[in-house]
Amino acid sequence: MAKKATKTAAPAKPAVIPLPDAAIILQLTIERFRGIKALKWNPAPGLNVILGGGDVGKSTILDAIALLLNPSNAAVVSESDYHCRESNPGFTIQAVLSLPASTEISQQQKFNWPWEWNGKEAIAPLVSDGESDDIPTPEVPVYRFQVRGTPEMELVWEIVQPNDDVEVLSAAVRRAIGVVRLGSDDRNDRDLRLVYGSALDRLLADQGFKPRIGKKIAEINLGEELSDDAKKSLQRLDDALREGLLPSGLELGLTSAQGISIGALIGLLASKKLPENPEATALPLASWGAGTRRMATLQIAAATQTRTRIAVIDEAERGLEPYRVRKLIESLQSESTQTFITTHSAVAINAATNSTLWYLDPKGNIGELPQEKIKRQQERDSETFLARLAVIAEGPTELGFVSYFLEKAIKGSPRDQGIRVCDGQGTPTVLGLLEAMSNGGLKFAGFVDFTTEDPARWKALKEKMGDLLFQWESGSTEASVIKLVEDGKLTELIKDEDGVYDSERRKTLADRLGIDEKSLEAIVAKGGSSLRAVIIAAASGNPEGAPDGQAKTWKKHGKQWFKSVEGGRELAQKAEILGVWPQLKPTVMPFINAVRNFVGQPVSDDL
Repeated sequence: MAKKATKTAAPAKPAVIPLPDAAIILQLTIERFRGIKALKWNPAPGLNVILGGGDVGKSTILDAIALLLNPSNAAVVSESDYHCRESNPGFTIQAVLSLPASTEISQQQKFNWPWEWNGKEAIAPLVSDGESDDIPTPEVPVYRFQVRGTPEMELVWEIVQPNDDVEVLSAAVRRAIGVVRLGSDDRNDRDLRLVYGSALDRLLADQGFKPRIGKKIAEINLGEELSDDAKKSLQRLDDALREGLLPSGLELGLTSAQGISIGALIGLLASKKLPENPEATALPLASWGAGTRRMATLQIAAATQTRTRIAVIDEAERGLEPYRVRKLIESLQSESTQTFITTHSAVAINAATNSTLWYLDPKGNIGELPQEKIKRQQERDSETFLARLAVIAEGPTELGFVSYFLEKAIKGSPRDQGIRVCDGQGTPTVLGLLEAMSNGGLKFAGFVDFTTEDPARWKALKEKMGDLLFQWESGSTEASVIKLVEDGKLTELIKDEDGVYDSERRKTLADRLGIDEKSLEAIVAKGGSSLRAVIIAAASGNPEGAPDGQAKTWKKHGKQWFKSVEGGRELAQKAEILGVWPQLKPTVMPFINAVRNFVGQPVSDDL
């Protein structure tokens, strides 16, 4: 059964973290299912948050997992489930899973051979020299499940063996794993009713309950409850059938269509006090609000004796207030089971700091957003990861500066176009954030200062992003603008928005020039030909040359100038008023046009 190899021929195995005692999907492969032509993904244990634009396939991934682990064989498919139906030979959804003993995967009628997980792939287990029984023992045993949609639109569930033979994947094994599916477009109260394989069915785990209920119902004489006229009508029908040599001896009883059991009529009720009735009324949980039904379903699943279940939740925020969204995410993160969610909620993303975030792009590529690189942005500005195009500005000055020009360049509001300008919180944080977003597949832009640090990383990032990454040729945003202001207009930079020479700005210059007099005349006289350099240093908060004990104070000087969002906007406005824009235009317009092009607006030579 197993493929033979010697120990010397086996590659070194990477360190593998022991997996929790729960069913874990280690790898998911989707081929030709709905809008996904091909996808291969190694999700993480715990909570996986899938982000991405509309109609890129986030819900399709959840539906694929739910179909693969469907607890019954009653699922059906339609033409829309096949990618490019005209030429599609069928679709395949396959997963490599680590399974706990409670699934009884090794106790089926036909033995299921485990694969070896090497940390990235499932490989055939190796048989070492000297093993006489030819039965390898994988260090990390995993199993390969798949469901195929045939060209005849039938579903086939299978277990793929290490020699590529296939065996039937029974509904019993799938039910033992127990997928919980919370969709976004239907009531989906299945898990609140005693349907075969539902969360409630798994919780009660009473296989004799339904037959006992059926027997009790069969003992009810429904005919006795009929009116006299109805009894006579039923008798006339019975006589007519008998005369026609058809089955007779009619009586009333409960019947069900194929696939519908008496258990489907049994569900959970919960007490609720209505305004018009002070006494509690028992209402089906399936009739409560969407958010309450979802939370209740997850509680039922969590209460089962086995902790194997895998949950897939589309639009996790649906029907929930922000505080309950946060509570839900925190609850899912604390569990040892694996969960997959999609969301368009900044609250959910903000709360998912102990989760793994993934981004799915329109081409079907999915990439991880590493927590160590995005956590600060995730906590401070979660909408960064939900924008159509996030523009990562290095700091508040750049945020205000680039926002001013984008508002002039973009037809309509940039926000209405899905553009969000975000504070990247300075170097080197912004570099790690940009790299994480680039590797994760997000569509974004960057507007940053020049730096001599990590030139190779910045070069690689520029090659990936092209004109969507803007970096000054030298210095900071403040220096790049101020150095172009004409000598006779330099003092205009000292003025505030009201056109008054700002006293705090004059004080920062006087401190740096070492004079007590803070008048404009004294500052200009003392600064002389070095006035521009002093203004740049003050506006940038450069502490170089500060007297002992004054470095922190000098660093704060920038806040009196342009080190704020409002200051950045003011600097951009002054660039226009003081005639700097024509000199900036050749440098900045390629970036502006790249943003315009991204949102489908025509490029231009000017704002």
